[in-house]
Amino acid sequence: MKEIITDVLIVGGGMAAGWAAISAAKTGASVVVVDKGFMGTSGVTAPAGPNHWWVPPDPERREEAVRRRLETAFGLADPEWMKRIIDITWQSIPELDPWYPFSGDGKGGLFRSGLRGPEYLRALRHYAQSLGVTILDHHPVLELLTRTDGAVRGAAGYDRLARHPWRALAGSVVMAAGGCAFRSGLLGSHSNTGDGYLMGIEAGAELSGMEFCVSYSISPAWLSTRTLPYTGARYFNASGQQLDIPGWNKAREYLCSLADAFREGPVYADLHEAPAGLAAIIREIQPATVAAFDRRGVDMFRDRFEVKLFGEGTIRGIGGLRIADATCTTTVPGLFAAGDAATREHIAGASSGGGAQNAAWALSSGVLAGQGAAISAMRQRDDKVVFAALRPKGRVGLRPTGPVRAVNQKSIIKTVQNEMLDLDKSIWRSEKKLTTSQEILDAAWHEIENGLQGKGLDAVAARETAAMVATARWCNAAALARQESRGMHVRTDYPAQRQEFESRLVTTGLEKIIVRSESSVMTEVLA
Repeated sequence: MKEIITDVLIVGGGMAAGWAAISAAKTGASVVVVDKGFMGTSGVTAPAGPNHWWVPPDPERREEAVRRRLETAFGLADPEWMKRIIDITWQSIPELDPWYPFSGDGKGGLFRSGLRGPEYLRALRHYAQSLGVTILDHHPVLELLTRTDGAVRGAAGYDRLARHPWRALAGSVVMAAGGCAFRSGLLGSHSNTGDGYLMGIEAGAELSGMEFCVSYSISPAWLSTRTLPYTGARYFNASGQQLDIPGWNKAREYLCSLADAFREGPVYADLHEAPAGLAAIIREIQPATVAAFDRRGVDMFRDRFEVKLFGEGTIRGIGGLRIADATCTTTVPGLFAAGDAATREHIAGASSGGGAQNAAWALSSGVLAGQGAAISAMRQRDDKVVFAALRPKGRVGLRPTGPVRAVNQKSIIKTVQNEMLDLDKSIWRSEKKLTTSQEILDAAWHEIENGLQGKGLDAVAARETAAMVATARWCNAAALARQESRGMHVRTDYPAQRQEFESRLVTTGLEKIIVRSESSVMTEVLA
């Protein structure tokens, strides 16, 4: 058993994890990052060209940016959080200049509209290492460890390359393990299976905004790419008839119209009228998108090609671990959350923030969580804890409630995908559909809860399966509880927005899922 001792343990290896590690180290803490893959190449940022919510420190411009975002938040966002995120993003990006030189004045004044994902994450890795951060690649986390009072004080996992388990004792843990796309084929998302949600709930944390998980990206039918090329797309059916699809600025109508078109048959994209200069921008900041077409011999801006919708779940959706205060702590002492692992409702409300806001949230929540975790951990350095006193919290996939037996995990995952990615079930929700899905998902949960157990490396796959089933159940239960249509969440039996639901919904529980309103139980504490 490899044993690790550190002030702050960062779980994950994407943008949020990188910024959390940097922030914690700058605050003075010892920091260890444990990533399921290789920090810098795993996750959805690596093949992307992430933009950021990049607004200069001009009061009028920032107020306008916040005002525009509030218009699409449907009453569930917080302007003070938005201002904080914008400011942290503006201050933080220029710090990467030694590792990712920007064209401009060296102070971020001419920050480029998009960054190459691989180079961005490589810069974060190098910046973190320059501050003394220890990075342990291929060290997936299986479960959190808590003291007898419930405070999170570490984690346990499995070293994929050395093939042995490890445990970490930490003053604080930052959960930055990403969201969940239910293995939809979304580019870069295969390792994003909702592990952080499951581990957080097992430790006693709460989720928020899980009903806002209805997000899809359009890509060529043969492979998921990034969505930037489609800002100026026209769409056609198999007969060559142009379809009436609203623009991207009407997100709900855009997605619903596309889904309607897919009901009728194949859909084709035509980028002849794409904005001038878009081709050059894509080739520079999203080379993975270009490669997908080049390998097929398709010119994306001249040839009409078939497209498909790939589910994005909570990655471009909203929900995640509930944030309790401005340090991005969760409702469990010692556990912080950042990026897609945390709810984005504070800045996105009920509709996706898209690339710019979502990237800014990953960066800024990472900065806040890293700093908060470091301060908390350093205060506890004299609080002696030993590994023997820590309790492992992992359950499903590790410690079944019944006799261990063979479980067809591929079949379980397929069941989850059928309930969460099917356009008719996810986009046009109703009590009947959601209730049926909940029964199917509950049955899948009970099957793996009773008999699934992974040993060694197989434990990683077992926990991923458990996390996807659990995430699906939470998303579905929250959608069933929100009896209205708001933002990304559309109910055909409740088509209007209802004032009594202008509150975030908090979701908890494993065997029995409980959904309640946040408004009567919590007051935001903003620094």
